[in-house]
Amino acid sequence: MTRTVPAIVVTLFAASLAACSKPAETPQSASPDPMPAMSMPAATRAGQATGVVTAIDAAAGKITLDHGPVPELQWPAMKMSFGATASQLNGIAVGDKVAFKFTVTGTSAKITEISKQ
Repeated sequence: MTRTVPAIVVTLFAASLAACSKPAETPQSASPDPMPAMSMPAATRAGQATGVVTAIDAAAGKITLDHGPVPELQWPAMKMSFGATASQLNGIAVGDKVAFKFTVTGTSAKITEISKQ
């Protein structure tokens, strides 16, 4: 019994200290933006590439292209969807090779010019 008492005392003492200790504070970084909750519009960037049409959804105004690299945006070749108007999609079909120009704002990419190759 004499061995159990010191173990209980040590355990209770440790629990008391843990209960009294102050939680670690997370450092607050100073924001250069005086209104951090208000997001500013993302910058619009432009690019151009060539690719192959893999899907068209005229109702949604979307075209999916498997395109080559876009050096001005430092993008590798990839397959992605772009917004497009009905007139831009007119005469374009799945499987067509195209050259196109586009803009990107945030995560939204929109065709500005497209033509068959």
